[in-house]
Amino acid sequence: MNALLTLPIVIPMLGGAVSLLAWRSAVAQRAIALGSAASLLAASLLLLGLVRWGGIAVTEIGSWPASFGIVLVADLLSALMLTVSSMIWLGVVIYSRASIDRRREAFGYYPLLSFLMMGVCGAFLTGDLFNLYVWFEVMLISSFVLMALGGERAQMESALKYVTLNLMSSALFLAGIGLLYGVAGVLNMAELAERLGNVRNPGLVDAIAMLFLVAFGIKAAVFPLFFWLPASYHTPPPAASAIFAGLLTKVGVYALIRVFTLLFVQNTSFTHNLILIIAGLTMVIGVLGAVAQNEMRRILSFHIISQIGYMIMGLGIFTRYALAASIFYVIHHMIVKTNLFLVSGAVLELRGTGELKDLGGIYRTSPFLGILFLIPAMSLAGMPPLSGFFAKLGLIRAGLESRDFLIVAAAIVTGFVTLLSMTKIWNEAFWKPAPTGSPATERVEWRMTAPIVALAAITVAIGLGAGWLFGVSLDAATQILDRRTYIEAVLR
Repeated sequence: MNALLTLPIVIPMLGGAVSLLAWRSAVAQRAIALGSAASLLAASLLLLGLVRWGGIAVTEIGSWPASFGIVLVADLLSALMLTVSSMIWLGVVIYSRASIDRRREAFGYYPLLSFLMMGVCGAFLTGDLFNLYVWFEVMLISSFVLMALGGERAQMESALKYVTLNLMSSALFLAGIGLLYGVAGVLNMAELAERLGNVRNPGLVDAIAMLFLVAFGIKAAVFPLFFWLPASYHTPPPAASAIFAGLLTKVGVYALIRVFTLLFVQNTSFTHNLILIIAGLTMVIGVLGAVAQNEMRRILSFHIISQIGYMIMGLGIFTRYALAASIFYVIHHMIVKTNLFLVSGAVLELRGTGELKDLGGIYRTSPFLGILFLIPAMSLAGMPPLSGFFAKLGLIRAGLESRDFLIVAAAIVTGFVTLLSMTKIWNEAFWKPAPTGSPATERVEWRMTAPIVALAAITVAIGLGAGWLFGVSLDAATQILDRRTYIEAVLR
């Protein structure tokens, strides 16, 4: 078990290091990245099975106890996030073999992907707030270089915006860590969960909670802290955009769920009601921004923001069923949003642009690609029987049960407007006649199509098997709400 818990961090770390040793061979780097991604998926699936049936897994690095050493913790939530993230990494690696140019490969594209995944996996597994900060910084450095890789003017501008706001988030996170240590004397999350309830000044704990809400809110791109995302995600190569869209903001959402179910639960009438308000505003403002855009990846970027609102809606309601619906929604969205960005990359490969006014006729020349777009697009909009329908249905039911009618109304309206903007992409890019001068014949390489097909199949499978996955999500929600079990597993 100890070795298995470290594998999700060790595999991408070794993959990145070995790729650096093979710096001069693009073929070797591709093979190493593919092998690392496949190995990570296998290890994540094994860890998910063990946690599903054996309970929370914990390992103390170097046998140092939790108060002093590095602790890795895998519960059902973190194991699910690891598994879906590894699926996305494998798909993006395969896609990248056909879409990333040799110049970017020569400057370390595949090692950077590996180190990015190391940061993502570390964030999901850490049981310590300071180490969570370290893994966020690993992700930030890797994603910043990936975003700037190629040195194009638009990339550099977006990378600067991206890193500036995320460094502000890191500074706030570090300040919150310092204050928490001053209040409780520890940074291990299990010990913090025990001690924060006994702090004599609960107002100070609430203030620290707001620091964490802002810091993780920037990472997750919630309202009004989202401006860096639509300014940056449309500029890197589509493969890099896809992994950013699928993973980075979801690590922020995971951090919010973790700290606001384990640590900051002393004053939920204040903290979680505030999260619920932010969720509603994030949904509405994000989807309105998407409707106003006319470039494919910018539309999809604003939809990331809008969908983050759904993910934290369940956290704000703060019931077992609502949290399960949020977990289900995160899993659904990671797959669907990655796939939509991969489809946008295929469109860019075919036509050389993502501007809707310059697109058209793709369904006539590439009907299969049109169908592959419709599956994640309709799932994002919440059309049955796809995964997005059951994800939204679960959150709406949770909102009705808790009598939070305003957030339910916001969720329903946002779903309809999402359908409108997905229809806009379909009409402009796929259905309307092709502009003069567009290619008469079009073909996308199979290595770009294969991950799109696989993720579309997973989307359909989640929809058809929604009962099973929602059952697992309910188990994960039960586990994260049972704080005592987490604490005893870590501090036993």
